[in-house]
Amino acid sequence: MNNPLLINVTPFKGLLTESKTRPGIFEVTGIMQRAGAKNQNGRIYKREILEEEVKNYVENFVKVGNAYGELDHPESAIVSLKNASHVVKDLWWDGDDLMGKVELLNTPSGNIVKEILKGGHTIGISSRGTGSVSQTNEGTLMVQPDFELVCWDFVSNPSTQGAFMNPISLNEGRPGQGALIARSAGTFAQLMARDGKYDRLDSIINNILRA
Repeated sequence: MNNPLLINVTPFKGLLTESKTRPGIFEVTGIMQRAGAKNQNGRIYKREILEEEVKNYVENFVKVGNAYGELDHPESAIVSLKNASHVVKDLWWDGDDLMGKVELLNTPSGNIVKEILKGGHTIGISSRGTGSVSQTNEGTLMVQPDFELVCWDFVSNPSTQGAFMNPISLNEGRPGQGALIARSAGTFAQLMARDGKYDRLDSIINNILRA
């Protein structure tokens, strides 16, 4: 039986920086994901599990130059190039925070992300992968060692706590159709959720992106 899709979202915000060596190319850097922190769906990625998959991802995708990601989360473990918005250029650890540098592509999806960030708005960076979870006695869902990272996507609904990207160039989502979606909400998302504004903001952004 195939493992379900696991998605973990992190709020992503910052100022875009144009490449000094490649005019017209924009990049952003910031927190991609956080190890050991419970996200909104009660799911935790242990540092050693996430670290191993990140190492594999760097060797097999980042260094090869094809660490593509999409705009919005498809419920698939395959990255669709027709919807590609960015490519991950570098990943490194700062404590339990997984940092990354992401280059925005000059594609329709990439330009949407660029304009959102240029406007100073928040967008989410979301890891997409497959794997299983195990529930503790306290109800926490622990991601298991069979986790396999697929990519990071840009999404409208933020999910890793306190993770904001700062431009130089960001999933577990709602459960549905066999997908498990984990969210790690940042301070911005938590504040919006307290008075119900987050759901309305999420709906507005989704409508803009799909227009």
